[in-house]
Amino acid sequence: MEQNILNKFDMSGRTVLVTGAGGLLGKQFSLALAQAGARVMLADLAEDQAQAQAEYIRSLGLSAEAVRVDVIDPISTWAMVARTLERFGRLDVLINSAAMDPKFDPQHEGQQSANAFETYSLDNWRKALDVNLTGMFLASQAAVEPMLAQGAGVIVNICSTYGLNGPDQRIYERPDGSRSFKPVYYSVTKAGVLGFTRYLAAYYAGKNIRVNALTPGGVYNGHDEQFTRSYSAKTILGRMANLDEMSAAMLFLASDASSYMTGSHLVVDGGWTAW
Repeated sequence: MEQNILNKFDMSGRTVLVTGAGGLLGKQFSLALAQAGARVMLADLAEDQAQAQAEYIRSLGLSAEAVRVDVIDPISTWAMVARTLERFGRLDVLINSAAMDPKFDPQHEGQQSANAFETYSLDNWRKALDVNLTGMFLASQAAVEPMLAQGAGVIVNICSTYGLNGPDQRIYERPDGSRSFKPVYYSVTKAGVLGFTRYLAAYYAGKNIRVNALTPGGVYNGHDEQFTRSYSAKTILGRMANLDEMSAAMLFLASDASSYMTGSHLVVDGGWTAW
């Protein structure tokens, strides 16, 4: 008798560790995977945000815990994995969602700097490379040890369409005519995520550890009308993504539904990169 295809998406009995779990996407990934049956450890530098989401997930009768992590600190990342193993006994899936990413939604209004390339500081450049690449390196290094011991594991890295092409800076122009820029580090580090994904997948060939990336386009989060219109005009579907559309893609990558996929990436961008 053939297996019901929906069973491929069932995460029951599996433990998922999500870094950056206090962020916009990290929160949704954690919720979706818990809804699919996983036990989820939410890790973030802002522990209060991860804890609040974990409490919300538990209020739904699902399994979730939270832990503080500084992904650029190797001691902290190893402690994060140790806490996951202590609480749940195993680690099946790592989602590397922690990243620096300047937002242009109302929640972050006034927090953006101009980010012009000509004056972008070396300190900010180094910090971004640390968080967006070194953090992913350290979290993965800590997570693969129990995965190897178990004989199986999945790693999903969060990329971006800006890792595939350069940002169109015109869409960041404000209604008053001023402009902020998507900073140089973002495209550089997200391109690096793809390289890291392919390297790790190839390195663990034959070890039953799959490594893929999710490459999302822009997700709507109350952006102003001008930005939303400018961004949407560059997508074939004519709109920004909804949060649940990224969560569904994540469930595919984290589950057995993607069992014949490794060293690759799933682009969910409304056709942004297909023009």
